[in-house]
Amino acid sequence: MLKISVLGAGLVGSAIAIDLNKKFDVSVYDINAGRLQFLTKEHGLKVQTADLSVASEIHRAVAQADIVVNALPGFMGFNTLKEIILAGKNVVDISFSPEDAFELDELAKEKGVTAIVDCGVAPGMGNILCGYHNARMEMTDYKCYVGGLPFRRQWPFQYKAVFSPIDVIEEYTRPARFVQNGQVVVRPALSDVELVNFAPVGTLEAFNTDGLRTLIKTMNIPNMVEKTLRYPGTAEYMMVLRETGLFDTQEIEVKGTKIRPVDVAAQLLFPKWKLDPKEKEFTIMRVMCRGSEQGKEVEYVYDLFDVTDTQAGTTSMARTTGYTCTAAVNLVAVGLYTQKGISPPEYIATTQENFEFIMNYLAQRNVNYRVKKQEINQ
Repeated sequence: MLKISVLGAGLVGSAIAIDLNKKFDVSVYDINAGRLQFLTKEHGLKVQTADLSVASEIHRAVAQADIVVNALPGFMGFNTLKEIILAGKNVVDISFSPEDAFELDELAKEKGVTAIVDCGVAPGMGNILCGYHNARMEMTDYKCYVGGLPFRRQWPFQYKAVFSPIDVIEEYTRPARFVQNGQVVVRPALSDVELVNFAPVGTLEAFNTDGLRTLIKTMNIPNMVEKTLRYPGTAEYMMVLRETGLFDTQEIEVKGTKIRPVDVAAQLLFPKWKLDPKEKEFTIMRVMCRGSEQGKEVEYVYDLFDVTDTQAGTTSMARTTGYTCTAAVNLVAVGLYTQKGISPPEYIATTQENFEFIMNYLAQRNVNYRVKKQEINQ
């Protein structure tokens, strides 16, 4: 039986470990003993405490693994990925670190490692859909709307963090890159707000975030954009917090003590962003792939609306992100994907076999993408 090491026991990492444990010999590593205790008590998983900010601890955690999953927060992601590759282990990564994973491409090839990165829901499934259709038609436009939200709209934020909260703040501060008429355009995060209606939720607010990531390098598509979805009003009050300086990472001095404003913001915001026990949330996503196919202008529109699995106690964001990751782990495990080096998700599903494998894997877990194809009258 193949051995899998899952690094990180947060909401998404836990869902990944539970899913993979049905088929593989899984061990989970995290510094949070409480999360590990839950996994071993409720799901019988093998767990070990580990400070994964330390290189030697990473190497200890992956030493016996055939495949590694990196489910750590973004600020830890790149260095962890590098150590996993140095250890010569195949890896699927959902840390969404701000660094460019392609900087590790030569190292991964030298070590003979298959490293699939950004393999969540978005980035992740959006890239998979884009890569699949780009291999089959001359794409001119790619657009992705995506968000994870609580059903209960509670003042003042109408939001709960369904992945690493520090990465949520990063979404609101990192400049957003998109492609317009073949040129990369950089705009502030939270810019270009638009209101879009999504059944069965209603009107949501969409704004620029830096979600295209590897697609900017790998896809020669003239127009590409990714926008995050929130309840209306979010962009404005997050811009107020950002422009006030509360998300700044440079230290300031307050009454003789040096402190980063973002650490204060995190301390205040994270408790308010925490999902209450048994609180339901949903993931909503729309991906549009447009271009020329067999001489006709067509558009494929994929819609996802997924909710908390209350019976299993798994959040929707953990399901939609985690099961894309575990589908990729299975692709590597059965030998359907063996390319060495850094592979973003748009690489892994260009073949019909791999694309159907992923879509069927998700459907078996009740993560269903509905697709509509329409011809565009010019």
